[in-house]
Amino acid sequence: MQQPSAGSEAPHPQAPRERDRTAQPVESVSQRVVVVTGGASGLGAATCAELGAAGARIVVADLAVERAQRCAAQLVESGVDAVAVGVDVADEAQVRRLFDAALGRFGAVDAVVNSAAIDVTAPISELSADDWNRIVRTNLGGVFLVARQACAVMRERGGAIVNVASTASKRAWPNASAYHATKWGVLGLSHALHAELRPQGIKVCAIVAGGMRTPFLLDRFPDIDPTLLQDPRNVARAIRFVLEQPAETVVPEMMVLPMRETSWP
Repeated sequence: MQQPSAGSEAPHPQAPRERDRTAQPVESVSQRVVVVTGGASGLGAATCAELGAAGARIVVADLAVERAQRCAAQLVESGVDAVAVGVDVADEAQVRRLFDAALGRFGAVDAVVNSAAIDVTAPISELSADDWNRIVRTNLGGVFLVARQACAVMRERGGAIVNVASTASKRAWPNASAYHATKWGVLGLSHALHAELRPQGIKVCAIVAGGMRTPFLLDRFPDIDPTLLQDPRNVARAIRFVLEQPAETVVPEMMVLPMRETSWP
């Protein structure tokens, strides 16, 4: 066997490999323009605050215009570049105006977070067709309309769409048939768009959020134990995590549960 020449060193069989320098850095949300529907309260407001604190420019989009304006004003007071836009996500023309307003103010839209949702707690025998249609138009149709408009805006530069699907997309409880139908639909739509939009550089993620201490639950169910729920800011941090993934990585689905939620292992 040939021996190493004088003055040379034989390579150590366990010499450490050179560090992989191809890994891409985490993408910051700083200066990225994010549209948050349902942004004036609950998870939407927590998401606006979390992303705004990280330097994102925020469009607070909500049906409750005055509440959205108050939320945006609070963000501005804390140093966030933010604007409020009133929108009914179930109305196609209003969704177009939302994006026109965002582009007019910031010149781009880099991400959208679909957090707007409604519910009517009632057995199917008492659920009217009007209520069913209103819930479906808002919770599922609204996600479709916002995502479709976002695609038109992001087609050239890429971007991200985050849809809040809820654990209602994984399991069911009584008196919420319309809500479950829409959230299962949102989860399916998200995965379909993930497959469809990846070649266009658009990332799509479904956030499956467990119960949160938000008005959506606390105001409607006064007997609920808040200690079994989670702070919406925790879910907002998960949304930020999804948006900050390197360009080469996408998270199609993430479940975020309260530690004490009893219906999950």
